[in-house]
Amino acid sequence: MVSIPEYYEGKNILLTGATGFLGKVLLEKLLRSCPKVNSVYVLVRQKAGQTPQERVEEILSGKLFDRLRDENPDFKEKIIAINSELTQPKLALSEEDKEVIIDSTNIIFHCAATVRFNENLRDAVQLNVIATRQLILLAQQMKNLEVFMHVSTAYAYCNRKHIDEVVYPPPVDPKKLIDSLEWMDDGLVNDITPKLIGDRPNTYIYTKALAEYVVQQEGAKLNVAIVRPSIVGASWKEPFPGWIDNFNGPSGLFIAAGKGILRTMRASNNALADLVPVDVVVNTSLAAAWYSGVNRPRNIMVYNCTTGSTNPFHWGEVDKVSLWGSDWPGTCSIVQAGVQLSVLLPQPPKCWDYSHVPPHLATLKMMKTITRLHKAMVFLEYFTSNSWVWNTDNVNMLMNQLNPEDKKTFNIDVRQLHWAEYIENYCMGTKKYVLNEEMSGLPAARKHLNKLRNIRYGFNTILVILIWRIFIARSQMARNIWYFVVSLCYKFLSYFRASSTMRY
Repeated sequence: MVSIPEYYEGKNILLTGATGFLGKVLLEKLLRSCPKVNSVYVLVRQKAGQTPQERVEEILSGKLFDRLRDENPDFKEKIIAINSELTQPKLALSEEDKEVIIDSTNIIFHCAATVRFNENLRDAVQLNVIATRQLILLAQQMKNLEVFMHVSTAYAYCNRKHIDEVVYPPPVDPKKLIDSLEWMDDGLVNDITPKLIGDRPNTYIYTKALAEYVVQQEGAKLNVAIVRPSIVGASWKEPFPGWIDNFNGPSGLFIAAGKGILRTMRASNNALADLVPVDVVVNTSLAAAWYSGVNRPRNIMVYNCTTGSTNPFHWGEVDKVSLWGSDWPGTCSIVQAGVQLSVLLPQPPKCWDYSHVPPHLATLKMMKTITRLHKAMVFLEYFTSNSWVWNTDNVNMLMNQLNPEDKKTFNIDVRQLHWAEYIENYCMGTKKYVLNEEMSGLPAARKHLNKLRNIRYGFNTILVILIWRIFIARSQMARNIWYFVVSLCYKFLSYFRASSTMRY
């Protein structure tokens, strides 16, 4: 079977969502690991006075593309920015651009979506469902299309506890919903949203389930594959460990806990923290498109890109991992889901630098940060307090189809993932790439933190001795109780020591 880089050689790729977290990582990996790809058409809209070309240029100048710049300085020549608005009819493509896309495109990677959990239902349907349908209709006109790759979410059917690699019936007929939203006003849409989404927690997951059904039905004559990642986190290995560029999902929680804002989080200790590194999702997508392009399977291929079934990590283990292997002072403990927490922060933690901001604005900024954090906790509690079982047979099959070289280059084997190391790199990545904090003083800061820990342990020891001297040593009853507990512990240890000796 042809290798993955060989398959992409000479191909023309159409990519949506290139300005998003997942899309830009996919773009970098495709150009770096498949250097003979012919061209990548990137659908980008104008935003904040920037043209699509300017937005793409800004992305390509970022840290993410440093390695690609070193290995292939001319990579930009392969990227063609096309002005498009996914929420507009026919994707707002010019006739000239549309003709080029129809004539040239071989593979589509549809990564664009709104990932806001609290998105208005009308906007979520427009971005996640209608835009997907319009792209499918465009794909049907393409003369040389080989694969339509759609990126969904593993939580699209979170109303089920066991989720197979199939497209389930939708919660509602997408066409009927789209027609209804055309005559409803915003007030009515907001009123019926809770009833429509039912046992799904938010509009994002609800509309992603509808989008899968649209892809299955409208793309019945296309060669379609769907990749469903769980909670997408920082990179594991590529292009370097810990790359992240946003506050979404666990990133915001890690930053808030590390900075001392978040002291506790609500979760179930036994719930799976199904994080999947972004480079694993990208490798799975590229490999899945390769497999469908080479083998032309009869049915739509669905891949549950998760970690819980092969390399489980639980939320209860978060506070046991060295999350803050840096100069951050914070620690975070897990509180059982459902327990109500009240957070009192009369002033910003000292580790936040507001020296350049007037006091009243600093407090206002801090309160906005806390409000944003609280909303994130509320949205995430559903995922931190529940667990799901995803079938990953197709992912395992895909991994076994890769030749030894492709297994290294497009690694999707999450059994090799070491969680403690990954989480520490994740936190370091948020410091370096999201907060843009200086890393040169890290060794000195860690040494300072160790001193503070030693001082705390010493203080606790002195405190125990003082309590002993003041309360226990002066009371005969307290001494009797103390001696009783100590002797009981001694007998308990002696018993187990004797039992162990007898066994050996």
